[in-house]
Amino acid sequence: MPATARHIAALCLRGLLVSSLFLGPLVAVGIARSEEIKIAKNGAGLVLFVSLQRQSLS
Repeated sequence: MPATARHIAALCLRGLLVSSLFLGPLVAVGIARSEEIKIAKNGAGLVLFVSLQRQSLS
C-alpha cells in the first residue's frame, strides 16, 4: 500500500512539473503584456511606488 501511494505522489509531482514548464512561460508573457501593470506605473501609482521604495531604503 505505501508503495502505491508513493508511486501516485511521484506521478502527480511529475505531472505538475511538466505542466508548470509548459504553462510558466505563457503566464509570464501574459503578465508582461498586461495593461494593468502598465497603468499602475503611471501617475499616482508611480508616485506611490517611488515613495514606498524610498521609505524602504531609509
